[in-house]
Amino acid sequence: MVDFPQSTRRNAIDTIAPESALRVRWRRSTELTAKILSNPATVLGFAIIVAMFFMAIFAPWITTANTPDPYQMPRDWGATRMPPGTPGYPLGTTNEGGDVYYGIVWGTRMSLQLSITVVGITLVVGSIIGSLAGFIGGKLDEVLMRIVDVFLSIPELIFALAIAAILGPSFGNIMFALAVVFWVKYARIMRARVIQIKNSDYIDAARIIGDSKLNIYFRDILPNSFTPVMVQATLDMGNVVLIAATLSFIGLGEAGIAEWGVLVSEGQAGIASGRWWASTFPGLMIFLWALAFNLVGDGLRDALDPRTESSR
Repeated sequence: MVDFPQSTRRNAIDTIAPESALRVRWRRSTELTAKILSNPATVLGFAIIVAMFFMAIFAPWITTANTPDPYQMPRDWGATRMPPGTPGYPLGTTNEGGDVYYGIVWGTRMSLQLSITVVGITLVVGSIIGSLAGFIGGKLDEVLMRIVDVFLSIPELIFALAIAAILGPSFGNIMFALAVVFWVKYARIMRARVIQIKNSDYIDAARIIGDSKLNIYFRDILPNSFTPVMVQATLDMGNVVLIAATLSFIGLGEAGIAEWGVLVSEGQAGIASGRWWASTFPGLMIFLWALAFNLVGDGLRDALDPRTESSR
């Protein structure tokens, strides 16, 4: 057996390891994608999300009305309560002459903006707080988790309703209220995941060989902690819109904006007299949005959680 010098062996490892690691990552990514796409429900959810993303992106080109504020639904007081199929109003109009089709299309963009903003902010804030609490521990962990417990003791809808009611009817206030409410679940999930990883064998090995705490935190713990919070974020993309629509429906949204909850609220008075379309179409969009992200979230959870496979 030929004994190569230490420098030669190290150069060979440095040359081969990145290629091997890249192949491993590519194989795992391919297997994960195939596993996700093998679930018909997940594929259906992805298809609905893609369709709604295209609707949100191309909203200016698939609607005809031009308004100074595209999120402000145009009114035609000479065409109130028009049924679906009316020329110029394919999905009918509301009691106030609002174009239901226009509201649905631009409402898709508002829902996308709402979901990305609220989930993005809460994911970042909650992950930072939860990971620091789990990694540092001690008094910091105790204080932060007691704050989280206080927030979690109040139902999400009631808490968001109280904040939005205090701030006043506004779409921006609804976004703020939801951001205040949703961050705590990410903090709790991230803390539990970080504690689990922090007590694993490979973290102990990293400490033994002399890795610094910052290096362990950023290189070994954080990259391996985001799976559960990403699944929760996918589910919350639907939950956020559902709760926002609820708040708008009860009068905490901005009147006249192209938002699904506002449309449902405006159209509810006409249901009893047979004018079902003003509430039904935006209500269907809310249902499809929440359903799609829940299907995708469940599919990601099943694909990423090894316990799911072992239980089958």
